[in-house]
Amino acid sequence: MQKSSKKPLVSIKNLSKQFDDGHLAVDSVNLDVYPKEFFSLLGGSGSGKSTLLRMLAGFERPTDGKIIIDGVDMSNTPPYKRPVNMMFQSYALFPHMNVKQNIMFGLKQEKSLKKEEIEKATDAALKIIKMDHLAKRKPHQLSGGQRQRVALARCLAKRPKLILLDEPLSALDKNLRDQMQFELVDIQEQTGSTFIMVTHDQEEAMTMSTRIGIMTDGWLEQVSTPSEIYEFPKSRFVANFIGKSTIFEGRVEAVSRTRSIITSEQAGTNFVLRRNIEAIEDQEIWVGLRPEKIVISKDKPEDYNPNKPVNCIKGIVEDIAYMGGLSTYHVRTANGNIIKSTDFNIERNADHPSWDDEVYLTWESENIMVLYS
Repeated sequence: MQKSSKKPLVSIKNLSKQFDDGHLAVDSVNLDVYPKEFFSLLGGSGSGKSTLLRMLAGFERPTDGKIIIDGVDMSNTPPYKRPVNMMFQSYALFPHMNVKQNIMFGLKQEKSLKKEEIEKATDAALKIIKMDHLAKRKPHQLSGGQRQRVALARCLAKRPKLILLDEPLSALDKNLRDQMQFELVDIQEQTGSTFIMVTHDQEEAMTMSTRIGIMTDGWLEQVSTPSEIYEFPKSRFVANFIGKSTIFEGRVEAVSRTRSIITSEQAGTNFVLRRNIEAIEDQEIWVGLRPEKIVISKDKPEDYNPNKPVNCIKGIVEDIAYMGGLSTYHVRTANGNIIKSTDFNIERNADHPSWDDEVYLTWESENIMVLYS
């Protein structure tokens, strides 16, 4: 998506929320969300993501800052006057109403809509969620996934400019949750709606989102696409929060337009990158490696220099976690570090490293993550 050519649907400017007890839940957040995006706010408990979502919905008033939706400042606009619908974690379906009645409920509150318009919008929403054949069933007669789709259809029926999702899949079992991830994305793409979802589940956010905003301690640590966040995290927090990584302290030895060198006594090697980094010589910095990016081998690399190793660490296999299609090797280095390397078990009788084997861990320059905080 070319953000530069689009006007944001939602602009959050210096938004803060401090509760009466002094707790600063959201701290000077700035964020733009664009039309037709599936944007996820990802963070742990107490990170501020749910408070931010509630301010977007109008259920919490900001202490400072602005919320602009489709060019209009709605910071102090009540929920019912915002072009926003929110799907709650509990789905909040009326137990005495059937599926169709639940979807129609919000539409009936719109006095300007005629009966036939309400019917048409309801039927359209039922078709989108593929539940028109279950229109007369009550919520207790539906599965968890079906109840979730009804709650979503109720949001979609009013055709809001923005749909907010509060942990929408947390009540479902894992198999159904995996299935519903793709269904939600399909519905979002089919309708062209803009979704903002709150979740604590990294896999969920990575699978479903156009972009992700990672929150911690009330502020946004990094905002980018799932692949950008995974491959190029900006901080140790993000590198550890999304996926697994081994992180080392280092110092910048040299920086040029096409080459950068980071030395690390902790790792016992030099990290050489074929690119420029946003740092100066002698700056303290951190480097990270993903387990699947590290190649493990019993064979010593031809260019290995024990006095000045480059993108290579020697160690001893201390443990192996076999998981069928892949194995994760726990390798102890001379400096006492444990580094994890993941290798796919493609060949059944291959000569894989075993316990107590001396091995060499290597990685490509482009797979080094440079972490600035």
